[in-house]
Amino acid sequence: MNEDIQLGIAPIAWTNDDMPELGAENTFEQTISEMSLAGFKGTEIGNKYPKNPEILKGYLELRGLEVASAWFSAFLTTKPYEETRLAFIKHRDFLFEMGAKVIVVSEQGHSIQGQMDMPIFEKKPVFMDEDWKKLVSGLEKLGELAKEKGMTVVYHHHMGTGVQTTEEIDKLMAETDPEKVSLLFDTGHLVFSGENPIEIYEKHKDRIKHIHFKDIREEVAKTVKRDKSSFLEAVKMGTFTVPGDGMIDFRPIMSAVTQSEYTGWIVVEAEQDPAKANPLEYALKARKYIKEISGI
Repeated sequence: MNEDIQLGIAPIAWTNDDMPELGAENTFEQTISEMSLAGFKGTEIGNKYPKNPEILKGYLELRGLEVASAWFSAFLTTKPYEETRLAFIKHRDFLFEMGAKVIVVSEQGHSIQGQMDMPIFEKKPVFMDEDWKKLVSGLEKLGELAKEKGMTVVYHHHMGTGVQTTEEIDKLMAETDPEKVSLLFDTGHLVFSGENPIEIYEKHKDRIKHIHFKDIREEVAKTVKRDKSSFLEAVKMGTFTVPGDGMIDFRPIMSAVTQSEYTGWIVVEAEQDPAKANPLEYALKARKYIKEISGI
């Protein structure tokens, strides 16, 4: 058992920020109570969470939960850097108050992940040289801002964005300073995209400072590709699920993670329709599976 790994879960299984109709009925308090009940020690942040750190701390401490991190949308390729910088500082300071050590950053310039009618595979954006320059220099600056508070930027490769494939992840890691930019490793996005998660993990393990465990329902993913569905449609259809419920064998992944002496959070994340997939039931399923394969 690895004492350095902490297990968290994301609120997206209960309430979806991109599609508020999914889980509209689930309250903030129900969400965090069920996370704790399922045996998790950490959470990421959803839009129903109190914005005041002191108030949020009170709710979480009652349930033995900590904040692992929270998503930040960067627009380094499409907007003036200053806009991203100001928003990032506010986000950084909030996470710092909550005791988080990493800041999840994903470039949303040119992204199609939030567009309901945009086929996720056919219309995936491809960054030009100019985009890469802006992204690399911008991320390094955000990394410096994070370091001011003793924190780390972890870049989230993501479906429907300019950093999704093995080649794009490799390029980002090659061009950014390891002292300023680290990587978030997300099993679901890699497998959905057609990448090899073990290969990515082994190649970049020195840079990986945050992990999302997400599974894929193979048949649904195939249907998404065949029918040219969007990312949001893919979520509604049930492409994503929790570890132990889909096509990914997490045993070799978990083994690679523990052997690399990874320290930090593993966050279970599965954006599903809570009306179809009861969040507590799936949280318990994920927790049981992780214990089975790792002892954690």
